Amino acid sequence: MRRFRALTTGNTIIIGRKTLETFPNGAPLPGRDNIIFTRDRSFRAENAIVLNELDDLPAVLGQRDPDSVFVCGGEQIYRQLLPFCTEALVTLTYTEEAADRFFPNLNLLPNWILIDAGEMQYENELAFRFLVYRNTDVKQL
Repeated sequence: MRRFRALTTGNTIIIGRKTLETFPNGAPLPGRDNIIFTRDRSFRAENAIVLNELDDLPAVLGQRDPDSVFVCGGEQIYRQLLPFCTEALVTLTYTEEAADRFFPNLNLLPNWILIDAGEMQYENELAFRFLVYRNTDVKQL
């Protein structure tokens, strides 16, 4: 979480409504521009931009530096927006927790190449490493 905070503070994050619900108090994260995607046209969130259509994203992003925009989940948001990302900064955890949603396995996608695999780290009995992938076929929004 420290790395996530360091990377995203002062920048723009794009999340789905269900991911927003997992944040403390179900509220947008402070110190960031929060863009929330939802199919619920009546959904509102204070201190956030709410979008219902992917086609609206380019206008909202405007002239922002692409390196200051982070796609932060969940699964549907990743699947929709990964083709438009130049890099993926992934924290790979080694755990056997039950899950019903998953980040796409970039090792199985032909246009994603692993460019950095950080050292294995351990914290609070959790093993993890930071991976960086590059997209060799970036689509335009």
